[in-house]
Amino acid sequence: MVEVEADIRLTHATDGADCGADAIAVVGPGAIGTTIAAVLHEAGRTPRLYGRSHRESLTLRVGDEVVRVPGPVTTDPASAAPADVVFLAVKATQLEAAASAWLAALCRPGTVVCALMNGVEQTAALGPFLPPAASALPSVVWFPAQANPDGTVLLRGDPHLSIPASTGSTRVVEALDGTRCRVDVAPDFPALAWRKLLQNAAAGLMALTGRRAGVFARADVAELTLSYLHECLAVARAEGAALDDGVPADILSRFQAFPADMSTSILTDREAGRPLEWDIRNGVVSRLGRRHGIPTPLSDVVATLLAAASDGPG
Repeated sequence: MVEVEADIRLTHATDGADCGADAIAVVGPGAIGTTIAAVLHEAGRTPRLYGRSHRESLTLRVGDEVVRVPGPVTTDPASAAPADVVFLAVKATQLEAAASAWLAALCRPGTVVCALMNGVEQTAALGPFLPPAASALPSVVWFPAQANPDGTVLLRGDPHLSIPASTGSTRVVEALDGTRCRVDVAPDFPALAWRKLLQNAAAGLMALTGRRAGVFARADVAELTLSYLHECLAVARAEGAALDDGVPADILSRFQAFPADMSTSILTDREAGRPLEWDIRNGVVSRLGRRHGIPTPLSDVVATLLAAASDGPG
């Protein structure tokens, strides 16, 4: 097993701006946040780390390789210093508690807040918490990162982000330049965001069944998944997403190709008894379906059951 331990903090200058370690912050060092912090650390741009729980370091496992990111994880927003790029990797259920204090502390004129969050409503969700001089940049996270019970994170695929061509996109591309995380500026970002939302919506079935990716090998679950995804697809198209008829089958095939023990964050949250991101991943389909007059019977059932599961065991 290879371990990367060096605490290297090099300056990466781009367009006259300092995008070195002191200019980059990661808020929310969970599975996605740890992955971003680790790829930055490997490239010599160790970011400052902020979150709810103090930790001395973060650990990412990639196959036989271990990347340790030096901390600490700072828990007090009063001790945070402004950054040029903030990678916000909190869940929707944590957004209000995390974003208001941290973004007020970390943002200065020109700060770009890259939302490493689920859903197609990232910019609207960040709006109430974003200082006027900062800008929000949505993203689509395409890599499977899985939190382990020991606090480490397992990365089970090549990290890849998609972002729109908008304010701040160049800054994020430059921050991740030379890392193992590929970044593409998507010409049709809404289509990619909706495709990922369909994938996340189907993953909600894993939380409802208490099963990992192996559940999609069942013929009945596969049939249900396809019907559900076609319903989601109709809403996505009504919202302007250019997705073809083959997307539902492609997403199902992707789930079926995963290792049977591959988990997903919404299942991990249910197993841990935490609130679920049911609204931004599943409820959004029903909400927008009603806006467009599109019936969403399967979405309504899935969202209702996930909402009930999110309330707790009682």
